[in-house]
Parts: sequence; structure tokens; C-alpha cells
Amino acid sequence: MESNVTPTELERVLSAFPSARIAVVGDVCLDVYKFLADESEISVETGLPTRIVESMRSSLGGAANVAANLASLGVGKVVLYGIIGDDLYGREVVEHCSRAGISTDGLVVQSSSWHTNVYTKLYKDEKEEPRIDLGTLNAANKVSVGMLLERLRADLSSFNAVIINQQLRNGIHTSVFRTGLAGLISEHAKLPVFLDSRDYPEDFPGTIRKLNLREAQAVLGRAEDPCTAALVLSERWQQPVYLTRGEEGCVVAEAGQAKVQPAPAIAGTVDPVGAGDSMIAGIVAARVSGLNAVQAAVFGGFVAGVTVRKLLRTGTATPDEIREIGQSPDYLYNPELAHSPHKARYIDSSDIEFVTELPEGGFTYAVFDHDGTISTVREGWEQVMEPLMCRVVLGPQFETAPPERHSTVRKAVREFIDRTTGYQTMYQMQILTEMVRDFGCVPPAEILTPAEYKELYNKELLAMVERRLVRFRAGELSVDDLTVKNAVPLLRALRKHGLVLYLASGTDEPDVRAEAKLLGYADLFNGGIFGSVGDVRRDPKRVVLERILHEIGSEKARGILTFGDGPVEIRETHKAGGYAVGVASDEVRRYGLNLAKRERLILAGADCVIPDYSQLDRLLEHLGMTPGRGPVRAAVHGASHG
Repeated sequence: MESNVTPTELERVLSAFPSARIAVVGDVCLDVYKFLADESEISVETGLPTRIVESMRSSLGGAANVAANLASLGVGKVVLYGIIGDDLYGREVVEHCSRAGISTDGLVVQSSSWHTNVYTKLYKDEKEEPRIDLGTLNAANKVSVGMLLERLRADLSSFNAVIINQQLRNGIHTSVFRTGLAGLISEHAKLPVFLDSRDYPEDFPGTIRKLNLREAQAVLGRAEDPCTAALVLSERWQQPVYLTRGEEGCVVAEAGQAKVQPAPAIAGTVDPVGAGDSMIAGIVAARVSGLNAVQAAVFGGFVAGVTVRKLLRTGTATPDEIREIGQSPDYLYNPELAHSPHKARYIDSSDIEFVTELPEGGFTYAVFDHDGTISTVREGWEQVMEPLMCRVVLGPQFETAPPERHSTVRKAVREFIDRTTGYQTMYQMQILTEMVRDFGCVPPAEILTPAEYKELYNKELLAMVERRLVRFRAGELSVDDLTVKNAVPLLRALRKHGLVLYLASGTDEPDVRAEAKLLGYADLFNGGIFGSVGDVRRDPKRVVLERILHEIGSEKARGILTFGDGPVEIRETHKAGGYAVGVASDEVRRYGLNLAKRERLILAGADCVIPDYSQLDRLLEHLGMTPGRGPVRAAVHGASHG
């Protein structure tokens, strides 16, 4: 099952969406977000404290959110089928649909025993409080169910595909409705029908299911690994199965084969609400536009990858946003191994963790990241960035904000830093600008540009760096004190073996060059030294790899060897087809394993992971650079040490 979606195919699919006609049948919901003010007052009538809503917004949820995602993608005809109440929330659903271009001809209004399903989400200092739900005790009457089935009976032949959504036990999916809908599906056997059902995944024969691992195991009545569960259910239902696992990706089972499609790697803070709706919308839109089952999962991942970046809302994705994420996508690889250090396999008698086989042939080029891979001059940059970002996000409220808000901002900033480690500083500052805007503590007119935020950060960081370099110039610190253990001997060994060395860093290029020269290894990089030039579209690590591939041809990419402690260089090497050595360095001690880095590096696609270069001879032997001996491939053992 081919899983690649090239930029050309992406454009073809997006251009086909306006011709698509898709029906969405299911539980129509509304998500209402209310943001509470710090202020409160005592009610004169009751003597109880009141809760003041500072601002609020609403968005479509459930089946309506699936429809909203389809419409946002540019699907030409989207019709929503379901039941709403004769109430203000029902009218708000219709208004949202009208603005989004979703037809509400399939909506039935039930006046009694039905409230429009509303999830009211209360936030105080960006922290969610217990939700208030409306409509979860609804009872669909026979008249409403009958009207809904009749509208579907009249319309189904006009669609390219149907999506069935079910997330409420007391929603439209009564036994009568399920039986009637299953009958309509059987009457339109050639119509692709996709089912996303929490409680009734077996009630609609002939449908293509999307479900998560918990739901799959509930159907099977036993615990199974994701691939086995998907294969068993695909065989049982005689249809493709999409088994979603959040950050662990999606298993696609079809015709006796299972393919694990990794999840997109997303930088910055994420909000998973509505991601499943985005995923199913993307899968179905892609399938009706010509992509195969696995390619549709890739596209669905793009859609979900866009929407999870939209905080405190059930977001949708536009074609331009899909283009941005789909031109050169990054993925999360080997999540189970990454999250389970005890499952690590090591090359015998070493600390070299073995993830994938070494490719045939030798290496010609070696690409190195700088900070944390060779140099530790910038060790502690996180402790500079975190307080700066907290001050920036809170802005004029920094001194007056309550501890709860400080805690919320600090948690968001730490998550942001963790997800963007290794990216260009300018890229981090771009996302910081979005974060400042989302938190709303700084007046819009006072929000700085990414370049201005970068200038603030660099001023504080370079002050710390300069203190260390002053001590180095004075002879109080040596090269060994400011580099990962055995880093410089490794560079010399690789040069001795005839490799062309490149240095590529996300730090500003003049600073990288100056530090490498001062520490005495700049001349070892006969391929060149590259750093950030302020253009986030031209990441220096990608630039270097593209330059090498241009020189040698993409068919010789296996000759590229990369060392890095951040996800960017590892991902770019993985995409290029080279061999990526993840350096999970402890920058404080300059040797030993950093488990947080190990996890990030494996998720980024590292082929092996080392804590440092202390076992230099063993590492060179593994890489096939010991005279008279080939690379070590299979002499591995399980985890027996840290």
C-alpha cells in the first residue's frame, strides 16, 4: 500500500474537492467556550459569589464539526443530517453552518424532549474547569427519526460518500434509526460509507470504519496490539479499517495487510479537541478524490495536524494550511520505543542504541549540528528562554496576574520549548508571537514582531555565552569543558577516514562561525559552516542536506551521516535517506544519557542513539570505519543499563 503523497498529488486532490459531494449524518453538537474573569461579586439575591464571563465563542461540534472540516477543505457540497432543538443553540448551529457553506436541508427540528447538544467549556486562566453538558438526556421521537430517514432515502444517490458520526448514546442513533440507516446503506451498496461510532461500530455492515484502539479492543473483547486488532476487524468486516492512536499514528488495514502511518510532528502547544473529526473528514475527502486507503490516512493526518494547533477551539483546516504542512511533512517515528527506554537494544558491550539497520556501503559526508552535539557553550538556553517567554506572554499582567495564571503560562511555555528544541530561534519566535496573541494578556498594538522577540532573547542568551567564553579566553576553561565528551576527536577521526564534514546550526551563522573558530575546530569542517540567516523557510540543516544531494544525487543519499541532538537535523536526514545518529547528550555533565532527548530523537527518526562519543572506537566500528572490519549489524542486546 503506497503511502507517499507528493506535492503534485496533494495539489491534484485539493483541486478535486470542489467537485466532491459528501453527506454527514450524526450527532449535531455545539461547543461553547466561556472564559472567566478574575473578578467576581456577590449576588444580591442569593449571597453567593458570581462567575463573570469575560469573553465567549462557539464552534460546531460532533457531526457538525466533521461537516465544517469538509467545507473548510473546499468540498463542493456538504449536507448535514441530524436533529437539533427548537432553541437558540439550534439556531446558532444553523447560523454557523450557513457561514461555513454547509447545507442544513438534512436537519430536523424536534420541539419536545430535545435540546440541541451543547458542551459548555469553562476556562479560568487558560485552565479548563468541569464542563457543562446540555442535551445528553435527549430522546429522539419516531417522527423525527422517520423524517431523517426519509430525507436520506431521497438524497443518498446524489453523494460521492457518506460519513456516519455517533458519539452520544442519547442522540439520533436509536435502534430504529440504526436499523433504517443500515437498510439504506445496503440499498446503495456502491456508495462509500465511512463510520466513526463510539458505541455501535458493528451495526452498519459494509461501512469503512475509523475507531481508536480502546474501541477496537472493546469490539474484540480482548487486548490486542494495534496492527493485529486492525487486521482482525478488517477481515471480520471485509472493509478497510482506520485505527487511530493520536501521536502514535494510524494503522490502516486492508486486504490482509496492515500499514502503520506515523502521525505528523507538530511544533508548539497542541489541543486535541476535534482532531478525530478532522481526521475522518480528511480521510473521506481524500478517498473520494482518488487517494488510496493509506494515502488518505496521510492526508487525514495533515488535516488533524493543522487543527490541533488551534487552541481552545474545534478548529478546521484550509487548503493553504494543508499545503504548508504537506509540502515537506515531518512525522513521529517509533513512538512505542521512544516512550519505553526499557525496550532499547544496544550494540553488544556498548551504549550505542540500535534502532534501524546500517545501510550498505560507506559514508562520504558527515553533517553535524552544533549546540548540544559538539558545543555546550549554550547549555542552559532553556533557562534563559523560559522566563523571558513567560514575561513576554503575560506582558503588562506579569506583576499582577494570580499564581494560577503564571502556572498555566509556565506550563504552556515549557511544553512549547520541549516541542521546538532544535528549531531555528526565529521559528520559535514566530510561534511565541502566536502564543502571545492566543493568551490575550498583551494588547494587540503592543505585540512585537518575531524578530524583535528574537533580539530580546539573544541579548540575554549571548550575555550568558560571553561569560563562558571570557573564562575560556582566560584559560580557566578548556575545549573539553565546553564540548560533548570526545566530540573533537570524533571530528578528527572522520576527517582521517576521508569524510567531508559540514556544520549546520539553528544559531545565527556569525555566532556559530566565531565559536567554532575560538574552540579550535572550525578548520575541520571542509564542507562549510552554516547557520541561521533569519529566514525560517531556509533551515540551515535542510540547506546543507539539499546541497549535498544536489552534488551527489539523491540515489546516493545513503552516504550521508548526520549527528544531532535535536529533531530537525534527524528528521531532515531521515527524509533525505541518510543515516541519523541521535546524540542524547547531557549538556551539564557533557557525558551520559539524557532520556528526554532520547525520546525526541527516536520520535524524529534516529537510526541509532548515543549519549556522547566516549566509546569512540566502538562507534566508528559500528559505522564501518574500523580498518579491516565491516559494520556491526546484529550483535544487539536488550536494555541492561541506563
